[in-house]
Amino acid sequence: MVGRGRVVRESDIPSLPYLQSVVKETLRLHPTAPLIVRKSTQHCKIAGYDIPPNTHVFVNAWSLGRDPDYWDHPLDFRPERFMGVDGGGAVVDVKGQHFQLLPFGSGRRGCPGAPLAMQVIQLAMAAMVQCFEWRVEGEEGGVVDMSEGVGLTLPKAKPLVCTPVPRLSPMPVA
Repeated sequence: MVGRGRVVRESDIPSLPYLQSVVKETLRLHPTAPLIVRKSTQHCKIAGYDIPPNTHVFVNAWSLGRDPDYWDHPLDFRPERFMGVDGGGAVVDVKGQHFQLLPFGSGRRGCPGAPLAMQVIQLAMAAMVQCFEWRVEGEEGGVVDMSEGVGLTLPKAKPLVCTPVPRLSPMPVA
């Protein structure tokens, strides 16, 4: 879509639906914060449970993104699901309106930086894919181990080491 004569621009992102789907699928499987903490302001009932006022509630965003009630083959990385091809995720966005995908939270307490994060993530990924080939170091057959380690942000169990190899020669600067 962009070619080799220039580096991808922000205005190109709407023309790259597969890239947008890859970002959404990545956030579905690996949300920025696996647990969202909220405090109830009044009594309510959730799934038959009484929640009194001033109770801290933990929303498991990691589990929602892997729930088989909402996602076909929930553990598989399938960006196509956000293009309407597989799994019905084409109408699902990351803005917190669809509760099966909450990478940035929802409502008044949703992440205020989410729109900026989406712009930066998509543009950076597009430039990295356009400008470089990526060699995975130390992985059997080039398959990346995506298992998660222990921690609040769910780091990778085994660090990913890649070597960028320039794809465009000479590298366009504008």
